[in-house]
Amino acid sequence: MKWTDSLDIAIALMETHPDVDPMRINFVDLMHWVLALPGFEENESHCGEKKLEAIQQAWIDELS
Repeated sequence: MKWTDSLDIAIALMETHPDVDPMRINFVDLMHWVLALPGFEENESHCGEKKLEAIQQAWIDELS
């Protein structure tokens, strides 16, 4: 996975952190959780606020 795979990342995060409310997570934690996902191929230098917002929104949408 890469930073642009926001839906795939959101689904993986839902499975890894099922008790977390994505509306309450800070972006620093979100970034570290994404970097720790199995199969994630990029590093934090390619991360940005817009990518984290997209991941967060995909996670919120999947829970709806």
